[in-house]
Amino acid sequence: MNILDLLNRDYLATHSYLPIFIFLVFAFVFAGGTLVAAFFIRPHRPDPEKLSPYECGVPPLMGARDRFSVRFFIVAMLFLLFDVEAIFLYPWAVVYKRIGLFGFVEMMLFILILLVGYVYAWKKGALEWE
Repeated sequence: MNILDLLNRDYLATHSYLPIFIFLVFAFVFAGGTLVAAFFIRPHRPDPEKLSPYECGVPPLMGARDRFSVRFFIVAMLFLLFDVEAIFLYPWAVVYKRIGLFGFVEMMLFILILLVGYVYAWKKGALEWE
């Protein structure tokens, strides 16, 4: 085996990666060129309305670093909990005929546990915004 065979083998091994390398170079050049072009093309006139934290017209009631009430997080967690639990109803509905009465009773127990949790959260006032 001579040196030309080794060089040819290495060339063939790296030659297959050449299109990937060209594509990556093109992607980086395109991304950088787009950012540079946008910097020069964009308008440089800051508007006080655009610089405000909310463009919906409602002024913020508190600063961005102020603490929120725990109630916001509790409502969010309850929403996620009941939303994820509702997702479990879809596979059950798909296989409802195959699982029969046992599956129906199990799902009713599952919904009953969710209902008890919902009533408990409601009675504790976790769903109140005031």
